[in-house]
Amino acid sequence: MKLYNSGFLVSVFALILIGCSKYLDVNSNPNQPTDVPEKEILAPLELSITTSLSGGPDAVNTNEWMQIMTPNQTAPNSATYYVLTSTFDGYWYTYYTTIMNNLYLLNLKADADGNDVYAGISKVLMAYSLGNATDLWGDIPYTQAFLGVNQSNPKYDSQESIYDSLHVLLDSAIVQLTSAGGQSVGSEDYFYSGDATKWIKFAYTLKARNYMHLINASGYTKNTQAQLALAALDNGMVDYNDDCKYTYDGSTAISSWSQYFTQTATEVMSSHIVDTLKNTNDPRLSYLIAKSGEDKDGSYVGLLIGSTPATSYYAISELGDFYGAKSSSGYVMAADEAIFLKAEAELYVDGYASAQSYYYNGIVNNFLKMGIDTTGTSAQAYLKNYGTLESSTALAQIMYQKSIANFLSLENFTDWRRTGYPVLNVVNNAYSSSIPRRFYYPYTELTENTNTPKNVKLSDRVWWDAN
Repeated sequence: MKLYNSGFLVSVFALILIGCSKYLDVNSNPNQPTDVPEKEILAPLELSITTSLSGGPDAVNTNEWMQIMTPNQTAPNSATYYVLTSTFDGYWYTYYTTIMNNLYLLNLKADADGNDVYAGISKVLMAYSLGNATDLWGDIPYTQAFLGVNQSNPKYDSQESIYDSLHVLLDSAIVQLTSAGGQSVGSEDYFYSGDATKWIKFAYTLKARNYMHLINASGYTKNTQAQLALAALDNGMVDYNDDCKYTYDGSTAISSWSQYFTQTATEVMSSHIVDTLKNTNDPRLSYLIAKSGEDKDGSYVGLLIGSTPATSYYAISELGDFYGAKSSSGYVMAADEAIFLKAEAELYVDGYASAQSYYYNGIVNNFLKMGIDTTGTSAQAYLKNYGTLESSTALAQIMYQKSIANFLSLENFTDWRRTGYPVLNVVNNAYSSSIPRRFYYPYTELTENTNTPKNVKLSDRVWWDAN
């Protein structure tokens, strides 16, 4: 694994120049990261995280496997589980070189300068990126990943130890963000404009996410993890005003999701998600799914994954404007997740009656976020039919509603693996007999790093996936 971390990697930001030009017009020596001001590192990093990670090809793959979208292509394709080790080369590069290596450098710079908010932000975003990486690949390099020039053979840390490191990062971040010493952060922070209080809420919510990931892991108990999550969520995100997101301007910066659903791309919406929303009369349908037809004047039509592709791009629905417009927001982490984490944790600790208010409020928060009138006829009918938990189906209800509120999030893939919900069947013409549960290690790692685990299958479970 080659990480060219002897200096600030200005070159990687050529991938994300749109919307960041004012932060990249610098005269600093690119081989001396300490000469690059933190504000010129943070902004392009945040855009890269939004565009290339939370809204990148890794998220596309997992959303295909969760049967939200599919390429309008003949099987086998990525939605029918046909991927190669080389498929993941670019994903790995994005995580390690474009994002985490530069977060590491940002943290070194901010810590050295005593700029606590920058340092805290870098640690939160490192925990977010590292957490997503380990959830997709399992054991990964961390403790030796950013140590030297062209280091190509770092050891792979166990996923359990990675999770310990996530909490160390977040606890340290919270201390620094609370202190807020040093240089202030402003508009170069695309997510929260330097509001340390918002970043602290993000950090605590991320801690709760990580606690809940381990409900089935060996040596951990569901009740204890749920209690830890609830304690963290007391300081976490509350409603959609706390969402961590980047809003594209639709001109110089275009939403990454919109680019996957255009005539020059191949993604369309799957029949699974379209029919599910239609059959439940979900008022979010028109926000999440666009109508078919060149002028979007047709009906809501999804493509059955693994079936014959449509001959016309316009015959199948694409992503709706809430996420799919050129100027839509790209969500890194949303309060929807925090609210449904509370519902799930309360279910484990005190039962479905204690989870009810969080479950209901989670749906309402998502409606309000989309601009849906919660007093209107369609919203009230939906809440009447689906807003009350039943003892025998409470977990399935919570996880389904979370998956819709947390639409397109990488987290839905993790939730499905650790809870089994929403229930999914293997798609038509599948390339393998089971839905993938992890990513392959990339070809570049397999050939360059002798420590890379060998013979990993898509059906293999990562450490915490013990359900």
